[in-house]
Amino acid sequence: MAYANTFKRREMKFLLDEVEYSKMINAISEFMTADEYGIHTILNIYLDNSNNDLIRSSLGKPVFKEKVRLRSYGTAQDNSKAFLEIKKKYRGITYKRRLEQPYKELFDYITEGKKPEMRGQVFEELDYLIKRMGLKPKIVICYDRQAFYSNDDKEFRLTFDGNIRYRRNDLDLRSGDYGDYLLSQPFRVMEVKSVGAIPLRLVKKLSEFKIYHGSFSKYGSIYMNEVRQKTGV
Repeated sequence: MAYANTFKRREMKFLLDEVEYSKMINAISEFMTADEYGIHTILNIYLDNSNNDLIRSSLGKPVFKEKVRLRSYGTAQDNSKAFLEIKKKYRGITYKRRLEQPYKELFDYITEGKKPEMRGQVFEELDYLIKRMGLKPKIVICYDRQAFYSNDDKEFRLTFDGNIRYRRNDLDLRSGDYGDYLLSQPFRVMEVKSVGAIPLRLVKKLSEFKIYHGSFSKYGSIYMNEVRQKTGV
């Protein structure tokens, strides 16, 4: 069975070193709760075309940008739950639409063009973009995540991502989360995900610790590192 989900929210990233990460973990324990999964690993296959148009456009910081990925939580199995997602960002607001189906069905679609039996509006939107831009699997990116939700509002979430690794071959999430480590990564990428206002208690802690909103793209950082290695710049 296929399921479609749509999200609209504001997402803000903060780049933390080890000391800042420890301070934030201690601070948010007063008003946020860790989700049931604890520290878990997220695996993604990002799609792009032969010219890398999606990531190159994103790095130019346009008003509108989008990305397409296939995601699993933990190493995928043929029949495990997976998500084919299109993520769009416009003027600071993130819109995410995703199709939930067994991993093998979605993997066969992005690699062989074999359409899943269960389709719908989200699939048609993804299918149109993939065909129009000639998108194919380009890179696997994995990382370990801790997620928290507010005790007052479960729609307000805070995530910490670390140990970012990637590979350009063996682009199948059934192969596990191995890969080269992104050496230029911060200790943690903290992301605030909010439908409404950010809780004042969190704002005060960020100000107290002098932690400021930053910009960081996992795929973008990997791509730029590869460009610098090729050009020597």
